[in-house]
Amino acid sequence: MMNILDILLWGLVATVAMTVVLQASHGLGLSRLSLPLLAGSFVTGDRHRATIVGFVLYTLGGWGFALLYVLIFASLERSGWWLGGLLGLLHGLFLLVVVLPLLPHVHPRMASEYDPPSARRRLEPPGFMGLNYGYRTPLTTLLAQGIYGVILGACYPA
Repeated sequence: MMNILDILLWGLVATVAMTVVLQASHGLGLSRLSLPLLAGSFVTGDRHRATIVGFVLYTLGGWGFALLYVLIFASLERSGWWLGGLLGLLHGLFLLVVVLPLLPHVHPRMASEYDPPSARRRLEPPGFMGLNYGYRTPLTTLLAQGIYGVILGACYPA
């Protein structure tokens, strides 16, 4: 049976670790991708407020994905760092290959590959695998997602 406190605890720990990797890679100039900014700018056009709102949404999303991972572990009747890492890499690939390229079509403040930036749509589109945000973006994103999955797989008892 799933323990909601374990999901909340390890989902938060995994989200914090993933965020540290992503924000460190952003701060070190390895990638310009900021998922909290992208999430928060769905709600507000104020970049400062978008970052704060984005971190809240991002943490809630981390808990939601932790629940999804736990459901997969329960369905397979196993967990482990390797299984969590594999799920994290698959999750990261899905984010890079499917979600980021679709984002300009649903994000109210993001330009697309076809339409230039405007006063309302000021965010640059991420492009395939987020490469518009730096050629190291796929590697740092996969590393962060992998760490997220490893933590959940290693720490959540199946």
